[in-house]
Amino acid sequence: MHSLITAVAAHDEAARFLAWPGDFDLGQGDHVENVHLMSGAALEGFAGAGAGGTYFFCGDGGEERPVLYADSEGSAALVAIGLPELLQLLLVAPWWRGCRAFTEEESCTLAAEYLEDMPDLTVRRDRAAEVLGLGLPTEAEALSRLHRVATETGKDSSWSSRTRTIPTIRSSRAEPGSPPRQVPPRIGPAPCQRGSVSGQPRG
Repeated sequence: MHSLITAVAAHDEAARFLAWPGDFDLGQGDHVENVHLMSGAALEGFAGAGAGGTYFFCGDGGEERPVLYADSEGSAALVAIGLPELLQLLLVAPWWRGCRAFTEEESCTLAAEYLEDMPDLTVRRDRAAEVLGLGLPTEAEALSRLHRVATETGKDSSWSSRTRTIPTIRSSRAEPGSPPRQVPPRIGPAPCQRGSVSGQPRG
């Protein structure tokens, strides 16, 4: 079976894109605090983010397992069903964590900012997707899928985590010292018309 973890490790170009702007590092699988599933199923940390977040496979199996993301603030949510879906999200919308707290217009602004800093972003992204053998959804499709996974699949108690906030995304507007509220991610599913880095569907 084709292993995407092995493929990322074997292709420097893909690994570099996923490291930045994807902020996804296979060398960082240890989380800053304990994270547990309500079902008691195993969690396997396999990658991390620069800000201290960690990606976990849920349950038993291979790279097809659901992926939980836990940040360094104690919040956690399902973000993908399987590693291919996660990498597609990171390739077409590497700013996805910002999208969970911004409006649709702000999501488009983030895309434009990334393109301003990295004019070759789409070229690098396409090359990374090609060496990994991944088709690219559009930005709208990837963010819409993320929203469904985080807010619908994540409601299943089997995949709820026991961290300081469970299991959805912490509101960025909470007052200092107040308990975190469990709020659904705010993701703008509409594609950006200007400065878009959306991929085109492939086979």
